[in-house]
Amino acid sequence: MAIEAAMIQYRKEFVGAFEQRVSLLKAMTTKEAVISGNQATFLVSGSGSDTAVTRGTNGQIPYGNPTNSQQTATLVEKHAPYELTGFNIFASQGDQKRVMQNASMAVINRDIDLTLLAELANATQDYPSTAQTASLQMVAGAQAILGNADIPVEDENNMFAIISPAFRGYLLQTTEFASGDYVDVKPFNGPARRMFRWMGINWAVSSRVTGLGTAAEICYLFHRDAIGYAVNVGEEKIALGYDEKQDTSWTRATVFHGAKILQNTGIVKWTHDGSAFVAS
Repeated sequence: MAIEAAMIQYRKEFVGAFEQRVSLLKAMTTKEAVISGNQATFLVSGSGSDTAVTRGTNGQIPYGNPTNSQQTATLVEKHAPYELTGFNIFASQGDQKRVMQNASMAVINRDIDLTLLAELANATQDYPSTAQTASLQMVAGAQAILGNADIPVEDENNMFAIISPAFRGYLLQTTEFASGDYVDVKPFNGPARRMFRWMGINWAVSSRVTGLGTAAEICYLFHRDAIGYAVNVGEEKIALGYDEKQDTSWTRATVFHGAKILQNTGIVKWTHDGSAFVAS
């Protein structure tokens, strides 16, 4: 049956597209706010592998020096600009100025995670040596590697893991992760969690990890003091404006930032096989 003079109604309020809008990794780093300049230098100091000494044959105590290592993060400028003409905004559905503003912030926040993941990829400790699906042994082995290097793995407020959705999917099938006999927070009771704490580690599930959905997803276990993040004072900024001459509205989010591995021994890379959890 034909409809006479059919009319279409367009919803004024827009529906946000599926995307990551906030940074998951920024809070997991040793962060330095930069007032001015294009570099931030972090100082890592300690006693190294020194051992206690006794007096020498001359009766003197031999003195040494503490180890000092400087690691420099170089800042780069990143922008997320959008622009629409006045007619485009007038003729389009929804609040396009707010759409542009939200998009600018989402792009910058994703770039923060991508910048940190790109630097974490330079870590050189891998466990296991070949790609595997997530398991208790995989987690415990990486934790043991850090413990062997004197990383304070018991410092749970500063221990972090970045994993893929597939990694989480395999953990959910692990008794020690999902059973009430082992954990207080039951993962099958309530919504799926993007961030959670288990086994003394703070976990974040990210769809930005390298190789997502493949047999070579790169995930990480690390201590906060292993990775530095330098960002301009005030961090990401959002600007909003209108150009009368050209009748265009625009938004721009900007950040000056950089990441640097401070202590390679504090990071373990997992090569995870997430290829079984992809749509067919």
